[in-house]
Amino acid sequence: MAEHLALKWGTLKSWNLESDQSLAAAQRYMDGGVSMSAMAQHDTDDQKQALCDLIDVIDGEITNDWSGETMTKDQAKRYVLEYGKETGVRS
Repeated sequence: MAEHLALKWGTLKSWNLESDQSLAAAQRYMDGGVSMSAMAQHDTDDQKQALCDLIDVIDGEITNDWSGETMTKDQAKRYVLEYGKETGVRS
């Protein structure tokens, strides 16, 4: 199975990672502490940066889990960094 990420609620929902680079970036993200539920996850600025680093190094598809749409790396990073800012739902 190829590498992939699924994003939901502005954060990481599911993944398949194979390369040392993507695994290291994911570990940096996880080191910040994660919830069992993507809906309950509130990423810190450091976690958002680690997730953006993961997006940069992944060699595979990135999808929006809500819509099923495939996202470019730039779209995915914008989604992670801007999610909830308009509504104030997330910080």
